[in-house]
Amino acid sequence: MALQITTARPDPALLDLPWSTPLEDWPEHHLAALPRGISRHVVRFVKLSGRVLAVKEIKEDIARREYAMLRNLRRLDQPSVEPFGIVSGRIDANGNPLDACLLTRHLKFSLPYRALFSQGLRPGTETRLIDALAVLLVRLHLTGFWWGDVSLSNTLFRRDAGSFAAWLVDAETGELQSSLSDGQRAHDLDIARVNIAGELMDLQAGELLDDAVDPVEISNKIVTRYEELWRELTATEEFDTGERWRVEERIRRLNALGFDVDELAITTDIGGTSISIQPKVVDAGHHSRRLLRLTGLDVGEGQARRLLNDLDSYQAATDRQNDDEELVAHDWLTKIYEPITRRVPRELSGKLEPAELFHEVLEHRWYMAEREQQDVTIERAIEDYVASILPSKPDEVSVVGVDTVEMPVIAQPPSRP
Repeated sequence: MALQITTARPDPALLDLPWSTPLEDWPEHHLAALPRGISRHVVRFVKLSGRVLAVKEIKEDIARREYAMLRNLRRLDQPSVEPFGIVSGRIDANGNPLDACLLTRHLKFSLPYRALFSQGLRPGTETRLIDALAVLLVRLHLTGFWWGDVSLSNTLFRRDAGSFAAWLVDAETGELQSSLSDGQRAHDLDIARVNIAGELMDLQAGELLDDAVDPVEISNKIVTRYEELWRELTATEEFDTGERWRVEERIRRLNALGFDVDELAITTDIGGTSISIQPKVVDAGHHSRRLLRLTGLDVGEGQARRLLNDLDSYQAATDRQNDDEELVAHDWLTKIYEPITRRVPRELSGKLEPAELFHEVLEHRWYMAEREQQDVTIERAIEDYVASILPSKPDEVSVVGVDTVEMPVIAQPPSRP
C-alpha cells in the first residue's frame, strides 16, 4: 500500500509529517497548541509551511466524502472551513493499515465554544452563540444543505463586531440537495435542540456556565430564532398596489438582517389591485460584499456593517456626500482604518484581527467621549485602548496553551439522533 496525498495545493512539506504514526501519538514538535473542541475522532493541529492545518483521522471513504462536501460548500460561498487535502494509504511501522486523514485549514481568530466560555465571557454569550448558529443554519438550508449533526461542537465562532459569526467545521453527515423539505429542516432543528442542550449542560456541570442559565430554554431558542429568520427570508407578503413602498421596506429588513436580495418574485392579482412579493434568491453578506467592493477588506458581516457606518460618518464629516463612493472609501481606508490598525505594537498583534480591533476602538472612543462629555479623536482612542485594554485580552490568533479537550467533561451530551 502506497501513501496517497490528494490536495488542490500540493506542498512537499506534507511528506515530512509522520504519517506512519497514529495521529494521537504525533510528536509535539509537529503540533500547534490551539484549542480543540470535542470530537468523535482524533483531531490535531499541525504546523506546515507557515500555516496551521487541522488533521482529522477518519475512514478513507468518509474523508473523501467530507472533503468533496466542504469543497462544494466553499464554491457556494458558505461559511465553512477550507478543505486542504486527504492522506490515505497509511501504514504503521509494523505494516498495519491506519485510517486516512482529512486536512482542513485552521480558521484564524476562531474558537470552539468551550474555549470561548473558558475565557469567562459576560452573561448572555450563550444566546449570542445560538443566534450565530441559527443564521448559519438558515444560510445552509437556503443552499439546500442538510447538516444532520447540528451542534456547537461542530461549529467554530469568530468575533464579529461584538457579536459572533458561526462557521461549519464538520460536514461528515451532511447532504447537499437542490432544496430541502420542511421535514428535513425540522429534523436538523430537532438535532440542534438536543445537542445544544447537552453541550450547555456539560458547560454548567464544569462550572463554565452560570447556574441561572437553563440549558433547555436556551437550546429551544435555536428554533425560535431560526423560524424568525426563515420566515423573513422566504415568506410571501401581500399588499395593495398603492403600497409599493413596502417592496423597498421588505428589502431593507432583509439587508438589516445581513441578507441580500438577488431576485424578487412579484405578482399581481387579475384586477391589479394587490401585489404579492417573495424573495427568490437571498444570501448573507450584504454589508461584507459592499465593503469588499469598496475597500478590498474581507471581514465578517457585523464588522463590515460597523466599518461602513464609520465610512459613512467620515464621508459626512469631510462634506463629500456627492463624491464618488469608491474614492471616499479609498481615502477612509488609507487615512483612517490602516493608520489605526497599524498603531498596535507587534507583540500585541495577535490579540484581535484588525477589523475587530477597529470595531473595539470605535466602541472605546464612544465610552471615552461619554465619560469626558466631549468628542474624542480616534487617535486618542487607539492610544488609550492599546495602553489600557488590549494587553489584557487573550491572543485569539492562537490562544496557545488552552486545550478545551483537557477541560473537565462532567455531564455528557445526549446521544445524537
